Amino acid sequence: MAEINRVVAHFTDGRLLKGTTQDFFPNRPSFHLQPAVGGAPVEVRCRQLKGLFFVKDFAGNAKRRDLRGFLAAPGETAHGKKIAVRFKDGELLCGYSLTFMPDRDGFFVFPSDSGSNNLRIYVLSVATAEVKAGPAADVLAQKVLAAGGD
Repeated sequence: MAEINRVVAHFTDGRLLKGTTQDFFPNRPSFHLQPAVGGAPVEVRCRQLKGLFFVKDFAGNAKRRDLRGFLAAPGETAHGKKIAVRFKDGELLCGYSLTFMPDRDGFFVFPSDSGSNNLRIYVLSVATAEVKAGPAADVLAQKVLAAGGD
């Protein structure tokens, strides 16, 4: 039996949908999400997503502020090389990736903030404005943060 994953689907139109999935695969165009609030499973088309956030829990910690940027993090970890993603909506995501390739539909990012509620994020390439890896990731993160980006 497939593992049940808690996810938050971030759509490109700004909607969020929280629930669980057992059939998400990066190479498939859609998957099913069982909404956390109940009801029938929903078919989610990946091309409508900005990212699929695999989370520890749905509540998170409203009092906690996520750490932004890399904060002197190492250039490479077991989760891959540093990567900074600036989404088309201006949001900045910093983390590590083993699977980033510019010509692929998407890639996984492990957050640089180990205290984050996110375990990993599947980023859809079509929703990104800019992606930098390695030392260039630090430069992009600093640029976005200095400009007041998210």
